[in-house]
Amino acid sequence: MRLKAIATAVLAGLVVTTSTLALAQTGPAAKKPLGKLTCEEFLAFEDTFKPKVVYWAVAYGKGGKAESAVLDVEGTEKAIPVIIEKCKAAPKDPLLKHVKTESAKAAKK
Repeated sequence: MRLKAIATAVLAGLVVTTSTLALAQTGPAAKKPLGKLTCEEFLAFEDTFKPKVVYWAVAYGKGGKAESAVLDVEGTEKAIPVIIEKCKAAPKDPLLKHVKTESAKAAKK
């Protein structure tokens, strides 16, 4: 069980690091803080990259530092399609608003 927690923490760290680097070099997010990414900007990313952005956003905390060393991969996977749909309905909303709402719902289940 401890090994699983360590592996999850390492995975979360890698996702946050690689996603942050990729976001910093990609499209509309290149000129603004990552915590201020809008749904519209999120939807502009390639579909294969969107899950990485959501993983980053789930772990994102104040000041851009990770909030948690553990990431609920299964819950996050289930939340991604819901986040995409909510962003399509409200493209000007901040992405973090929908990610935090949906990840909290997934954590309760």
